[in-house]
Amino acid sequence: MTALAPHLSAYLREHLPRERAVSPHTVKTYANCFVLLVQFAADRLKRRPTDLEIEDLGPDMIMAFLDHVETGRGSCVRTRNGRLAAIRSFFRYIEYRIPACLDLALRVRSIPTKKTDKALIDYLDRAEIKALLDAPDPRTRLGTRDRAMLHLAVDFH
Repeated sequence: MTALAPHLSAYLREHLPRERAVSPHTVKTYANCFVLLVQFAADRLKRRPTDLEIEDLGPDMIMAFLDHVETGRGSCVRTRNGRLAAIRSFFRYIEYRIPACLDLALRVRSIPTKKTDKALIDYLDRAEIKALLDAPDPRTRLGTRDRAMLHLAVDFH
């Protein structure tokens, strides 16, 4: 069995900011995800967070956590998928560091994201339309073409 704490700390403190060069905001978001996950797993397994092992975070535990994020915490599907992205990233890190956890990492990384509705823009106001039409450079041939196509696409009723 492999202790979770040292690997999770190295992932958040060294791997993300130094090796992956992600923003501090991303590190904070991922850390928040793991705070929730560790609390959830510790409560479910009735252990202290420091006693958790990587093997405790199997696909069943991750799926239960993601369901908890959505239903128990009232988060949207996008938030759930964001938490899953953080977890997948950690297990991608683990698969290269701990060969004994390779199978577990592959099973966790195979958890699918949920489909979300794509937000559509219902309308643009006049100022937004004007900005869109003014974007192509009318001094170039391609800019004139792009501007003409945009004018054909816009309906000013």
